[in-house]
Amino acid sequence: MIDGMSERTIALVTGANKGIGYEVAAGLGALGWRIGVGARDGHRRDSAVEKLRADGIDAFGVPLDVTDDESVAAAAELIAVQAGGLDVLVNNAAITGGMPQTPTTVEPATVRAVVETNVIGVIRVTNAMLPMLRDSAAPRIVNMSSSVGSLALQTTPGIDMGPVPAAYLASKTFLNALTIQYVKELSGTNILINSGCPGYTATDLNGFQGVRTPQQGAAIAIRLATLPDDGPTGGFFDDAGSVPW
Repeated sequence: MIDGMSERTIALVTGANKGIGYEVAAGLGALGWRIGVGARDGHRRDSAVEKLRADGIDAFGVPLDVTDDESVAAAAELIAVQAGGLDVLVNNAAITGGMPQTPTTVEPATVRAVVETNVIGVIRVTNAMLPMLRDSAAPRIVNMSSSVGSLALQTTPGIDMGPVPAAYLASKTFLNALTIQYVKELSGTNILINSGCPGYTATDLNGFQGVRTPQQGAAIAIRLATLPDDGPTGGFFDDAGSVPW
């Protein structure tokens, strides 16, 4: 049992109807937590909740479009009513914007759409859930990032990060910077906030070309969501340890 957390720890995972998000929900639910399955697609959300419940997990659906103010506000209200609060937020929902995505050819509208989901969506959801997180005994925020957003790795000679998905890459760099700023502002609280990289995971985000399973990709989020009270905050981690910014 994590210090400060009860058997009724409540977690919200965005984009939890499939892929890594679903496996994060399943992994945290297996701990005996109550899981809010955040997703905008009603059919997929209901199917995910049904599957989780069939596995003995206390899951409930949370209609959630991270790009819509009213949807996010309604999600926060639903969680407050149905669960009575929130202990852990995993900001997992993300889009790539499609490929190819070189800086000289990417459409500004594509960049705008990717940032709206991957960055502004995180701000929108985090700020809406923050009042409940502040009331938690052991609040955790996990922002699912990617090592492709690491400026250090991108500029290290000899390291091949693959094709340059300009909008997606920049959105993850932006998200990492945002994580640090949240940590600074909330430094006087007990909220632990970290970025996590799932690795190159086979999901529909990359056309299932990744080399890791969604369950493997979910491991870092589960670890960061269950940190003890003296755990790290303001870090960027993958399964191997710290990732350079």
